[in-house]
Amino acid sequence: MMNRVTDRRLAISLLVIALVAMVGFLPVPPAQAAQLVMFERKYCPWCVRWKEDIGSFYHKTDEGKIAPLRIVDMDEKRPEDLKGIKGVVWSPTFVLLDDDGREVGRMEGYQNEEAFWIGLDALIEKMKQGGGERKKGRKKTE
Repeated sequence: MMNRVTDRRLAISLLVIALVAMVGFLPVPPAQAAQLVMFERKYCPWCVRWKEDIGSFYHKTDEGKIAPLRIVDMDEKRPEDLKGIKGVVWSPTFVLLDDDGREVGRMEGYQNEEAFWIGLDALIEKMKQGGGERKKGRKKTE
């Protein structure tokens, strides 16, 4: 009788250890970070121009490290985590999202490199100051 109890305890202990070890292999959702979402359309000449002027090196800039670029085709189904972004009409539209996925602000269209960097730097500064249209506890008014 003593062997059965000992064997059962050993088996349960091994099962618990195996389950705990398996938990370590479960996927962990990635931490959300700020991101710059570029809404584009196929055959948009201003989108192509932005990609030629900035897109190839954006990820290497300080701004690109603070807010990595995510490109979304406006003519395809919008990803679930971006469905709350409303009013995107023009391409390209750049939407800066903070670490919580809230919109800080946006830039519609693309004129040239200088205007883009000035606008993006202003949005990043706004984000650093805790600004944005959808702060916690504040209702958006229109």
